[in-house]
Amino acid sequence: MEKSMLEILKIFFCTPLLLYACYSDIKKRSVTNNVWLIMLAGSIFSIAYESLKYGIYSLYPLFISAGFIFLLTYIPYQIGAIGGADAKSLIVLSIIFPAYPAFQVFGYALPLNKPLYDIFALSILGNSALLTIVVPIGLVAYNIAKTGWRVDNPAYIFMGYKTKISKLAGKHIRLVQAFEVVDGRVRSHFKWGGVEINEEKIRELKALSEKGLINDEVWVTPGLPFMISITLGFFMAAFYGDLMFVLIKFLL
Repeated sequence: MEKSMLEILKIFFCTPLLLYACYSDIKKRSVTNNVWLIMLAGSIFSIAYESLKYGIYSLYPLFISAGFIFLLTYIPYQIGAIGGADAKSLIVLSIIFPAYPAFQVFGYALPLNKPLYDIFALSILGNSALLTIVVPIGLVAYNIAKTGWRVDNPAYIFMGYKTKISKLAGKHIRLVQAFEVVDGRVRSHFKWGGVEINEEKIRELKALSEKGLINDEVWVTPGLPFMISITLGFFMAAFYGDLMFVLIKFLL
């Protein structure tokens, strides 16, 4: 019962901080490090309690969980696949929850579908990735509704939409393509992670458009905050379990 209550308290402790991180990520596309420092400070109490209650060997899962998640998020962070706040949130959660939380609510043993492995933050990451699938599905639906199937780059309908150059300013979006002028002609290519849009880039695009080298519409990708997916993935993992594990069991 004590262990179950501790897990519930840790979930309650993380909830407002994760929700604030989502709010900050939506408004500013950044999250202050103070959020993760507060969570780390709070984790000290649970770590100290568990080590005193169950012995120093109870800390082994913490090192495995934190080390594994650090290695797993480092490369995606370096190539720009996830943001710094996203990586930090997963690392901090791997420390607070070194193993899958097991608790009871109204007589139900949660989570309902615990996977075979016991790295909770890995399930959060997997759940987050699956939840982001709704984004390309929504973009496809939007693009088809707007222009039909007649698009110049069909693959781009899964990752963005077209907008006028004059409407680029002040939005949390990035260019899907990078443009460069070679021998008086413009060449474009897909840019992994997108191209940052600033005043200089907008002036450059307008100049190319005025010369007739590119259209007045460009493909952009929305800078959707992954922190929302991580937070939803956290609650899904805590109360339901690992979506990826459930999906694999269903397919097999």
